[in-house]
Amino acid sequence: MKNTRYSLRVLARLIAYPDAQLRSEFDALLQVLDDEDAVPASRRAELRTLAVNLQRQDPLEVEARYVETFDRGRATSLHLFEHVHGDSRDRGPAMIDLVQTYEKAGLYLGPDELPDHLGVVLEFASTQPPALAKAFLGEMAHILNAIFSALIKRESPYAAVIAAVLELAGQRAQAVAIPVEESMDEAWAEPEAFDGCATRGQNRPGQAQPIHIVRKKTTPSQGVAA
Repeated sequence: MKNTRYSLRVLARLIAYPDAQLRSEFDALLQVLDDEDAVPASRRAELRTLAVNLQRQDPLEVEARYVETFDRGRATSLHLFEHVHGDSRDRGPAMIDLVQTYEKAGLYLGPDELPDHLGVVLEFASTQPPALAKAFLGEMAHILNAIFSALIKRESPYAAVIAAVLELAGQRAQAVAIPVEESMDEAWAEPEAFDGCATRGQNRPGQAQPIHIVRKKTTPSQGVAA
């Protein structure tokens, strides 16, 4: 089985925020992929195209597009547990379990790192023997294919990175059905007062529904009693 250690680390970097430092590393990163030869040549060609485009385009546009792609909406979120647990209470214990898995392997996260971010997941996988890394990532194939499909729908070149991860996991990158995603404004909209339920951005079905008491606005014709 081919070693995938450095390829996994390169893919983790390629999905990081494309600031000036990262863009300056692209040539070296792509050379690592060529040297290890774990990612298929056709996929490496797509990754090279992604890197060239990110280097040539306006830096502000590149960074804004990254934020729009990965930070606005759940379908393309790089936080894997967003796709499994959403905002439910189950996400917290799952994050703790993942942190403990990392720490048992000697990997400790920085204060600003979340364990379910794909970049962190790939960094952890890169520390494992190839067979274990493949199996670990293979367990996430359904999530990765959902992200891949959402990126394809958006015609994002970042789909090549997710496809490469799937291939290193021994899986085939394939389009799957993805649910229609509501806008961020709808997901986090305040529920109407006393309507008896909260929006999905706040509570889940079956959870206690808080009463929202709001101040009634007065109209010009209404006064406030002395």
